[in-house]
Amino acid sequence: MSSALTSHPVSNGTLPVATTSPGLTGEYLLPATGRGIGAQAVAALSVLTGLWVAISPWFLVLQHGGTNATAADLIAGLAVAALGAVALASPRGYAGLQFGSLFLGAWLIVSPFILDAKFAIATPMYWSNIWSGAILIGAALAGLGMLRRPAR
Repeated sequence: MSSALTSHPVSNGTLPVATTSPGLTGEYLLPATGRGIGAQAVAALSVLTGLWVAISPWFLVLQHGGTNATAADLIAGLAVAALGAVALASPRGYAGLQFGSLFLGAWLIVSPFILDAKFAIATPMYWSNIWSGAILIGAALAGLGMLRRPAR
């Protein structure tokens, strides 16, 4: 197993200061900043929210007879969790992922009303999706606020 930091002995037998291997980029070696930590926290909150939405059909009654609400929440939750996981992999976040989280949060708020037009949706789905969508929208807006803007 290779490590990111390597050192080679010099002629007098001492080890010099460790050097980085060429496979790592410099941005991962920078010290953590408040923005970076905030972006990671927002991404982790998005992942947790997406996982809740995906598994909530097994804890809450979403629909009176049928599986359309279960499928809708499972797909939306996994999409939210995937966006959050990709954003979590970045030290500073991606604006496109935050906009995707905004749209998915809006979908979570609107989806029970759309599904209720054709299928009988239970009250716990309304509250679970509205709260989850609000948390996701808030996290996405916070993440957008923390993104660094390019210098001109």
